[in-house]
Amino acid sequence: MEAEEQFREYQRLEDFEEDSPPGEGDLLVHVPEAVKDSWHHIKNLDNFFTKIYHFHQKNGFACMVLSDFFELVQFLFVVTFTTFLFRCVEYDVLFANKPVNHTHSGVNPDRNKVTLTDAILPAQQCALRIQESGWIIFLLVMAAIFWLYRLIKMFCNLLSYWEIRKFYIRALKIPSDELCNFSWQEVQGRLISLQREQPMCVHKKELTELDIYHRILRFKNYMVAMVNKSLLPVRFRLPLVGEVTFLSQGLKYNLELLFFWGPGSLFQNKWNLQPKFKRPGQRLELAQGLSRTIVLLGLANLFLCPFILVWQILYAFFSYTEVIKREPGSLGARRWSLYGRLYLRHFNELTHELQARMSRGYKPATKYMNSFASPLLAIAAKNLGFFAGSLLAVLIALTVYDEDVLTVQHILTAITVLGVLVTIARSFIPDEHMVWCPEQLLQCVLAHIHYMPDHWQGHAHKSETRDELAQLFQYKAVFILEELLSPIITPFILIFSLRHKSLEIIDFFRNFSVEVVGVGDICSFAQMDIRKHGNPQWMSEGQTQASVYQQAENGKTELSLMHFAITNPQWHPPLESSVFIGHVKEKVQQDAANAPPAQQILCDAPICSSILSNESGTAPDNLLASVLVHPVLTASGLPTRDRRFAQPTTTASAAASVLASLSASQISGRPQGMHSNTSLYNSDRTVLQQSTMSQSDSQMQSITRSSLLASEFASAEMSLHAIYMHEVHQNQGSSQRPLGMWQAADMSPHQRQPPVSRSCHRSGYRGLHLGGWEEEEQEAEERTPLQAASAGHSTSSSGSS
Repeated sequence: MEAEEQFREYQRLEDFEEDSPPGEGDLLVHVPEAVKDSWHHIKNLDNFFTKIYHFHQKNGFACMVLSDFFELVQFLFVVTFTTFLFRCVEYDVLFANKPVNHTHSGVNPDRNKVTLTDAILPAQQCALRIQESGWIIFLLVMAAIFWLYRLIKMFCNLLSYWEIRKFYIRALKIPSDELCNFSWQEVQGRLISLQREQPMCVHKKELTELDIYHRILRFKNYMVAMVNKSLLPVRFRLPLVGEVTFLSQGLKYNLELLFFWGPGSLFQNKWNLQPKFKRPGQRLELAQGLSRTIVLLGLANLFLCPFILVWQILYAFFSYTEVIKREPGSLGARRWSLYGRLYLRHFNELTHELQARMSRGYKPATKYMNSFASPLLAIAAKNLGFFAGSLLAVLIALTVYDEDVLTVQHILTAITVLGVLVTIARSFIPDEHMVWCPEQLLQCVLAHIHYMPDHWQGHAHKSETRDELAQLFQYKAVFILEELLSPIITPFILIFSLRHKSLEIIDFFRNFSVEVVGVGDICSFAQMDIRKHGNPQWMSEGQTQASVYQQAENGKTELSLMHFAITNPQWHPPLESSVFIGHVKEKVQQDAANAPPAQQILCDAPICSSILSNESGTAPDNLLASVLVHPVLTASGLPTRDRRFAQPTTTASAAASVLASLSASQISGRPQGMHSNTSLYNSDRTVLQQSTMSQSDSQMQSITRSSLLASEFASAEMSLHAIYMHEVHQNQGSSQRPLGMWQAADMSPHQRQPPVSRSCHRSGYRGLHLGGWEEEEQEAEERTPLQAASAGHSTSSSGSS
């Protein structure tokens, strides 16, 4: 009954049974003769805009064609080379288990060395051995069918790429050789301008930035929302291991196949939900049908598991063996997991925007993860490295003295294994120069990834927090292992976990889908409507009417709105969104009035901002470091340049002070009564010009005019907003704040602990909890063949295609 009451609170949609969004079914683009071409009749604007975006991100026609061609060549190479290794090499000869007669070739019989040609069978004998194996013949036939399918698809893509190339040249006036010089925002601006002159979408007089994002990210926004609402079964608790997350390319591929574009998907034509999924009266029947479909898909994956697993192992072997031998430490490098990319992704965030943000957060996240070290493990690693290194040194010295040592059986194997052991041992030995600042490091990570769970606040020093971040920021070795195990694990997740969520999935798509005129059905969260999906604990109190279930978790709606507005400065948000942006501005201005000037913050902090910023940091990086470090300086009693503002500063007030000084945020939407300009914060750029870089005024003015630096400052502004909004959320949500920098303002001078080393030291976490907050490749991100194969369990999809 409680579930039924919640369902009644959800948004209901009326049936909408047209074949395409209004006005799009017979969409005609009225193009002048000068640019009239095959794109004048566009039936699927989703596909069209997506191709335009991919064409820009993949650097044009030549790069896309060459990439598709080498994918085919790569697949052909893996199949043929593997067949050759299994059936055309005589390993007894190669391993010298079988004598070879060299007398006929004039070789000294006393030096009976085996060459590679001795171990390779003649062509006729090789072909005969292949024909004798029915299993090999079957696999080769299947591979040939799949390769021909990919070849036909490549030729179809070739024609599509050529059409998009002509569209760029003739309609958008962007020559192929200048494509790399145009940002996506510039391309998008030309698309919007073209719509006014030559209406591509006849049902809407003008396209907006949000319309284009909705079409490109229609399905991606649904995936982000399902992860945000913890609907997908990707988190599991295992005995002896604890909580783990598992979302491989293969599982993700099957989820998209099931929900969006497969033969039994919920969408009928890529832009509209099937009408039956919009009727609440059929939810139980639909859930049963979806459950059966999930079981069938799981059984298909189980049947194809051996074939996919073999491909995964072969491709991983060919891809990573040489890299592991050359750089064993590469497996210890980290990458943002697929689950992390969905968890941390804003609504309406394009792939290149997400990638740029994750790349900025890579170094801070790595520094935070590396700041944890186990003393016992470090001692064991030092001794293991010593013994393995000693043996390795002796073997290397012997080989230098006499190269015949290399002919000793397994000597190369021993050298390789010892080298790997030494590299692994070194990775567990902490840097002796490392400074222990967990709270500040984690807050620096937050500045770029924008989402963190609430329970991390004040617990950055705990291994549990590090382990949870490791689920978002995984080792490369873990990524490879997940992809290798994906063909085995995915069928069981589908059959035993996802199947039981069928009713919740049906309700989610019905209640969180809205029809947008000229666009079709989209995830309602992607509208970034504060009134429908805002959370009162994230600065939207009094502006939202959403129930608990309708609210996006972790401030996703509010942060996504701010990100989209900053990324697209020409976008005019609707009234509710404009009111929220105006509310944020007013709150920032209020907090900035009680904070030191931005110029002082930026001038004082460099004396220890190196703790957080990169060695070769840019002006925006140094700006963020200054905001994060300044509260540490004032709370610890260090002298400041202006003694009038020597009182302790909170991170929120420091961020507010710098935000209030910015004039380049370029959020154009304004609520009623607000001054209309291109900047959220009305002030000059003097503070940044004087404080963030050491160049002369003329140099600084020249740099700030560049679009690249403007983009970097926009990113920095969003990072400051993320820090600020998390701090405000934390203060609103906690009746009793933990001791930290935000509480230092309430302390008397004699209560403050002056030494900075109490928050940043070498031996371990002691003293004040400084900082804190609360809160949450490749597809068009390019897939590697390994990802495509695992994502595939794709052989099942080729038949349905």
